Amino acid sequence: MTVGPGAGAVTPLTANIGAHLDGIDLSEPLDADTAEAIRAALFEHIVLVIGGQDLTAQQQIDFTACIGTPVPHPLAARPGMDPDGLCIVFENRPGLRAARNDFWHSDISCASEPPAVSILHAVTVPEGRGDTMFCNMYEAWERLSSGLKALLAPLTAEHDGDALRKRNLEADTDSPVDLDVPPPSTHPVVRRHPATGRPALYTNTFFTSNFTGMTARESRPLLELIEQIATEPDNVYRHRWQPGDVVMWDNRCAMHYANYDYDPGEPRRMHRTTAGGERPIPAFPATP
Repeated sequence: MTVGPGAGAVTPLTANIGAHLDGIDLSEPLDADTAEAIRAALFEHIVLVIGGQDLTAQQQIDFTACIGTPVPHPLAARPGMDPDGLCIVFENRPGLRAARNDFWHSDISCASEPPAVSILHAVTVPEGRGDTMFCNMYEAWERLSSGLKALLAPLTAEHDGDALRKRNLEADTDSPVDLDVPPPSTHPVVRRHPATGRPALYTNTFFTSNFTGMTARESRPLLELIEQIATEPDNVYRHRWQPGDVVMWDNRCAMHYANYDYDPGEPRRMHRTTAGGERPIPAFPATP
């Protein structure tokens, strides 16, 4: 697949998730056809990797606007590089430890309108460490038995941001402890993607506290089973970061896991922008 006049081929990275886009400079304005083709490639492959980029904060924001509406991080969890907080810094260095995200999750699924697309630009990365893994939640749904699909299709679940507050109180992170965490949100367990129309599982064991009408204790084994199915090795793409990489992913049909296998003082710096999302809609609305 060729993206557009200013870009080269889109090359799949695994059978189920991830693709690499060659021959494009994101510091330059994109024409409408190229921007639309990049969105189409992202929606098809869920994770899109573009290497060799050198972007200012504003250039990253401008590129994000080609994907969706740039919005601040829902929790304003990190300082912004621009006045509106649209491009924030994730950093690990001596005296500042990065937030731990070494658990499978979809970004801020506890929000009433969770982020649609997240974009990370790697500025400094520890060689051979700090990989990020992604899994395909469309495929996870397809892998369920017919009986489990019938059970999950009509369900909703509660997503609770208090998990972030608890994470930030741990001793091995310098994450802010005074987050303004939103109240829990209830979302469909199977959501329909607004662009592709495809059903995707939308739970994760970090933010999803329980299925509606069930206790957390009752819900946990099923949430863990969904995660186990979703993260089977052939349904995962593992990205090994290089300086200059830009990686974007669609939170509406993916989970990700950031490996924290680098030393507390080892430099790692990422710039993040976010394309705002919508309230998840059920893939299988209840019938009267």
